[in-house]
Amino acid sequence: MKIIELDEIDSTNEYCKRVDSGDDIMVIAARQSAGRGTKGRSFSSTDGGLYVSVMRHYKNFPAAEAFKIMINHCVAICRTVESFGLNPVIRWANDVLVNGKKISGTLIENTFLGNNISRSIVGSGLNVNNALPDELKEIAISMCGALGHELPLEKVKKVLCKNLKKEFSIKDYKRYINWLGKKVFIKTEDGEYDALAIDIDEGGRLIVERERKTAAVSAAEVSLRL
Repeated sequence: MKIIELDEIDSTNEYCKRVDSGDDIMVIAARQSAGRGTKGRSFSSTDGGLYVSVMRHYKNFPAAEAFKIMINHCVAICRTVESFGLNPVIRWANDVLVNGKKISGTLIENTFLGNNISRSIVGSGLNVNNALPDELKEIAISMCGALGHELPLEKVKKVLCKNLKKEFSIKDYKRYINWLGKKVFIKTEDGEYDALAIDIDEGGRLIVERERKTAAVSAAEVSLRL
């Protein structure tokens, strides 16, 4: 897989779309001027962080198995963070937390052809040495902030790139989830309710129990608060 390194770009995901020639690539930027998170939210992308998108093309990849893409990317982030002495936790479906605060988020943009995925672009921002805006300090953290010292950014980048080329399983994914069997807060368009988190199925749905009934909820339909 070809690796493209840039000083600054609007968005690594958008760059992938512009240069797509059918090849699989990994794009890494030192800064983003228009970084995006899920649901169109802006994503702070200043010096000292790692902003990475991986674009892959597929043949005969069933759309029903799309969660495998998220598994590979989230576990790669967790393995990278963990290798530097931190204890990451995945907040379903795609946020990585350290000390209860977000250290990385992932945006997946898939292109479909019939019932198959023909292309995926997966972008993540990993807070390494970057300073966080004041308004995010209560909910976000950097590797530097968690450890109390700066890290060699090139070394973190090398480890991350290596992990992003690997494939992982649902078992690997659930290894970084320490809240199954505990109460969580599910937020929908109609309100918020408590539920017991039981499991995550192969399709990425969260299995919860509420009022002695089990249900499978999709990350596209609800948000989760631990």
